[in-house]
Amino acid sequence: MAERDVFLTAEGLERLEKELEELKTVKRREVAERIKQALAFGDISENSEYDEAKNEQAQLEERIAKLEMILRNAKLIDDENISTDVVGIGSKVVVNDLEYDEEMEYTIVGSAEANPFEGKISNESPVGSALLGKKTGDIVEVHVPDGIIKYKIVSIMR
Repeated sequence: MAERDVFLTAEGLERLEKELEELKTVKRREVAERIKQALAFGDISENSEYDEAKNEQAQLEERIAKLEMILRNAKLIDDENISTDVVGIGSKVVVNDLEYDEEMEYTIVGSAEANPFEGKISNESPVGSALLGKKTGDIVEVHVPDGIIKYKIVSIMR
């Protein structure tokens, strides 16, 4: 897999560093202990506890490797460099859905810390990529599976 820049806010960087530390120091130990206990049951050929623990270990190591890759390629989004003239990564954008006359606020973040439930959308998502480079007052068309959504940009903040 080709490594590419991963854009993170200071908050996102801290959250991922804490998760990585937790996985390496606490979770690894817990999984190793479960494997040790499962081995104590004897024959591993029909030992479901051992199989589950080994699968959990594989998932844990995969997540650790992914987090290490993200952090190795992290580009910190500096709040001071976020423009309020045009939408960029790190911008908070208030948009008005022109069909439903409904206002929503999004923060454009890198894909590693996107969380739509918190209003954090990826710069690579349909809405995020459509908003990038636009200005207050612009009408943005977002192509989604159900058709086209039109947003008017109400404001851009840090």
